[in-house]
Amino acid sequence: MLFNPKQTCDFSMGDMATYLQCFWGLFLSLSLCFIQSESTSHVYVVYLGRSQFHDPLVTSKSHIQLLSNVLSSEEEAKQSMLYSYKHGFSGFSAKLNSTQATTLANTKGVISVFRSKVLKLHTTRSWDFLGLTLYSGEVTPLQLTYGDDVVVGVFDTGIWPESESFKEEPGLGPIPSSWKGKCVKGEDFEPQMDCNRKLIGARYYLQGFEQEFGSLNTSGNPEYRSARDFLGHGTHTASTAVGSMVKNASFLDFALGTARGGAPRARLAVYKVCWGKNLDGNCAEADILAAFDDALHDGVNIISASFGSDPPLTPFFSSSADIGSFHAMQLGVSSVFSAGNAGPDPSLVGNVAPWTISVAASSIDRVFPTEIVIDSNFSVMGESLITKEINGRLVSAFSYFADGTSYSFFRACLMENWNKRVAKRKIILCFSNRGPVPSAGIAQAAVLAASGLGLIFVEPPTMQIADVDIIPTVRVDVGQGNKIQIYIAQSSQNPVVKILPSKTVIGKSPAPVVASFSSRGPSPISPDILKPDVTAPGVTILAAWPAKTSPTLLPFDDRRVNWNFQSGTSMSCPHVSGVVALLKSAHPDWSPAAIRSALMTTAYTRDNTFDSILAGGSREVSDPFDNGAGHIHPSKAMDPGLVYDMKTRDYIIFLCNIGYNKNQINMLVLPSPGTDTSCSHVHQTNSNINYPSITVSNLRSTMTIKRTVRNVGRKTTAIYFVSIVKPHGVEVLIWPRILIFSCFKEELSYFVTLKPLKKSQGRYDFGEIVWSDGFHKVRSPLVVLVNNSNDDDDDDPSVFASNTTAASSSI
Repeated sequence: MLFNPKQTCDFSMGDMATYLQCFWGLFLSLSLCFIQSESTSHVYVVYLGRSQFHDPLVTSKSHIQLLSNVLSSEEEAKQSMLYSYKHGFSGFSAKLNSTQATTLANTKGVISVFRSKVLKLHTTRSWDFLGLTLYSGEVTPLQLTYGDDVVVGVFDTGIWPESESFKEEPGLGPIPSSWKGKCVKGEDFEPQMDCNRKLIGARYYLQGFEQEFGSLNTSGNPEYRSARDFLGHGTHTASTAVGSMVKNASFLDFALGTARGGAPRARLAVYKVCWGKNLDGNCAEADILAAFDDALHDGVNIISASFGSDPPLTPFFSSSADIGSFHAMQLGVSSVFSAGNAGPDPSLVGNVAPWTISVAASSIDRVFPTEIVIDSNFSVMGESLITKEINGRLVSAFSYFADGTSYSFFRACLMENWNKRVAKRKIILCFSNRGPVPSAGIAQAAVLAASGLGLIFVEPPTMQIADVDIIPTVRVDVGQGNKIQIYIAQSSQNPVVKILPSKTVIGKSPAPVVASFSSRGPSPISPDILKPDVTAPGVTILAAWPAKTSPTLLPFDDRRVNWNFQSGTSMSCPHVSGVVALLKSAHPDWSPAAIRSALMTTAYTRDNTFDSILAGGSREVSDPFDNGAGHIHPSKAMDPGLVYDMKTRDYIIFLCNIGYNKNQINMLVLPSPGTDTSCSHVHQTNSNINYPSITVSNLRSTMTIKRTVRNVGRKTTAIYFVSIVKPHGVEVLIWPRILIFSCFKEELSYFVTLKPLKKSQGRYDFGEIVWSDGFHKVRSPLVVLVNNSNDDDDDDPSVFASNTTAASSSI
């Protein structure tokens, strides 16, 4: 029994014996707690930077030797170690207590030591919407022209190999000779049967998960100890990125059409790092780093990862995703991540490293209107996926989730508010703002417990998203919901309600709209780097699904489908991964930075009505913190005109700014001739990194920023002129205003001088810089926060003039 000072220490007694008893009791209690915490082991990742040895065996042996310094023997070190990361970078994961972890963190040659956390999946007709139409009149459509020679590695919950999405496309050639990966045998997964020239790699990583949650219990937990997918998330994302063409794909006849991934001819390698626990996907960082290490050795060209954590974010090199993607970038491998589902509040974006692509989610022009007819008197329209007509009686939530009075505060459709009345044949009207009720799924569970027939769920405008539900559910906006509520209140008896089958309608709604759930910027740890980078389709996306998994994952759902709808930045991420595969195939010499630049500078910010893209969760126009540079435009990204590439020095500036010194940087960065790895004594803002967007999060006075562009257009001789949209209250000068490229000058620099013209604090303003040669439009978002309201007045125009002169003379 632990010492309890509240029970033992009655200081009112005032005698010395009591004081001594309390003192020694408290001391003993604290000592026991300290000993217990010191002896408790957790999985830690020990990161050592780039591999110093060319031999993986030598690297692993050095890891054992380092670990044995804090353990009693090399044998104990081998038992403690989960993984040795020895290919793409150097490090290991092991079971350690806090003292051992601290000792290793203070050891020379160690970059970082951090606890292996558990990350979460980012889930809550798209390729035609993106302009990659199969039947556009071209002899060979873009998606079928490129991709054979590119391997996309998907880090997720595994794969359902029998899906038609992973069959070999006609005429698909042999596996690229550069591929060194393999398919690993496991439960219900036979490489000879399940892998082919399309699915060329399949591995699984379980040690980190089992250390966190215990042994994978397949009897109580419907998982496979193999690369086979149960949760469906990995099958869905993989088919979205690189799925083969499949005709007549649909979910219960909704969204009927030809399904295919962004790069249908690209090869697929699956790395199962996320595992089901209580029907939720959990991804241990120790496992994620092991997958990165293998994937870089196997020879993937793109890594697609739809998981992450919400802020507070850890430092960049205390994160498995940031470490793995940094070394991937150095090897020419693009890493694409989901931005997160924590929107619409600002500054909750995840996966913000400047060497990755962070993807927001937005809608497509496909909706599923569903008509609700009440007493044959009037009707309202909502969104749903209802397959057959439903008839019942309409009731308000307070009849079943309150104390029976219409003024009760507790009218929320929550399980704990159910009054035990049975709602048989009743369709219940629930408001999301009552309680509040965080999601329709929570309301569905409450209505299901009450034996209700169906649910009409009322949400704010722009938040209705048709989803696969456990009971028939129609989502309506607040205006429609209010009309229904008034009608019920004025009726002498429960109205008769009829819900008609949903329809699939294309091209009749404004799109894209940034999804309300999509995480927003600015980046909480690097605000001078715009994140997310771009947005892509992520709302009600149809893709492949495991044939033995119900569409809702729930055990009492006996439906089985081959295709399913999912929403989330988990779905937008593989859309971009597929496009990156096409770009890499068409331009094999482009770096990850150049590919990201092509996506960003060709992205658009107007919807299909030629108006500004809206931000879901509000009725406001979206800004770069909602959608980054805009919505991806794959065909234009193929020929962007100019690209903003990033040299090793750009990353070194960033590493210096986040606190690394020359010795540490030499341990991180691959050596290259002439590269200066030292940190300048003069601070260089991250705004000066050659990113395709320009973000200044603290403009106090006039400053000048440099950017360098490379001509990648078909014509080596090109003349580009600049146009500017200035952020409110900021003077913008660009020098030179004309860029003349030739066969001798394919790379040119320009300077952007910013001067605040207003007193402000805490307010971001937005503009853009566009370079055009008459055919290409190379657009960069310009994001500025003027932060000078507490400074002395500085109206001297000579300051701006002198900075302008400096920019000119630099050129």
